[in-house]
Amino acid sequence: MERAYNFNAGPSALPIEVLQKAESELVNFRNTGMSVMELSHRSKEYEEVHNEAGRLLRELLHIPDNYEVLFLQGGASLQFAMIPMNFLDKGKIGNYVLTGSWSEKAKKEASFFGETAVAASTKEDKYTSIPNPKSLTYNDNDAYVHITSNNTIYGTQWQSFPSVRHAPLIADMSSDILSRPIPIENFDLIYAGAQKNLGPSGVTVVIIRKELLERNVDHVPTMLRYTTHADSNSLYNTPPTFAIYMLTQTLRWVKDVGGTEAIADRNRNKAELLYTVIDESNGFYKGHAEKESRSYMNVTFNLPSEELNQQFLAEAKEAGFVGLGGHRSIGGCRASIYNGVTTEACEALASFMRKFQQDAK
Repeated sequence: MERAYNFNAGPSALPIEVLQKAESELVNFRNTGMSVMELSHRSKEYEEVHNEAGRLLRELLHIPDNYEVLFLQGGASLQFAMIPMNFLDKGKIGNYVLTGSWSEKAKKEASFFGETAVAASTKEDKYTSIPNPKSLTYNDNDAYVHITSNNTIYGTQWQSFPSVRHAPLIADMSSDILSRPIPIENFDLIYAGAQKNLGPSGVTVVIIRKELLERNVDHVPTMLRYTTHADSNSLYNTPPTFAIYMLTQTLRWVKDVGGTEAIADRNRNKAELLYTVIDESNGFYKGHAEKESRSYMNVTFNLPSEELNQQFLAEAKEAGFVGLGGHRSIGGCRASIYNGVTTEACEALASFMRKFQQDAK
């Protein structure tokens, strides 16, 4: 079977090597006579998978010992609520940098639990850019400052992060974690749904500074406390075992190809293939994001008319390209080029874009 050129925004493309490894172990995992999906999460065999995922994540992201690594469920959307439930005390402010729809949703959830503020926003410019990290507005009583490191809908990404000293810095890194080196020590909590770069949907990674776990959160329901999961090695209840198994295989693959430094070079090269076509098209392809804020994960663009947008998407689908439609909220086109998307796929798309422009003249 010929593989599609998969540019879906999530769940997204997985490395073929990871899928083939999972295929080879699907029915009989390590001579247990069972699939990994059938193993007890209390078994020795699963425990090895679970702990390896944590070890590899620490190694690849250079996570210091004073951070816990948690494997949770509910996606980033549940984190929107868990964060204020655990950290937004009365008299404090949840301070959010708005760079797209997901940061808006995170702020909205926080408003159910306490006071919120906007540290900076690019909404008036239709989220075409990332704020200057030095331009953020803080409050003395900030409970935390929250950013979204990459914006899948608008195709923007933080190229340098703000330095926050007066309060914890929290980041939603769902769509670019593991795509480049991260200065973990600059953050107090990082969370990420797995379905972009880490594996399939179903597991959410949380990296949290241990100091944050020392707070009294007796008012928070047991399952929604970070301490509950930290104290039980993310095994308080049945975890998403197969998703964590796939996470482990994906982490192994990243290590095999050279780690986050090598992945970052590869992702930069893939993105430049597409941005070069856009920049050299004399306006035929118009990128949504300003150049200095462009994402290496989501390349968003429009053609001169909606009719051409639709024609482009239809012909691309016929040519084997999947997932190129822009988000329903802004339309247009979007190529999501996460870790699992190959350079070959981006070369093929760049070639298709050039030919489409020539044929449209």
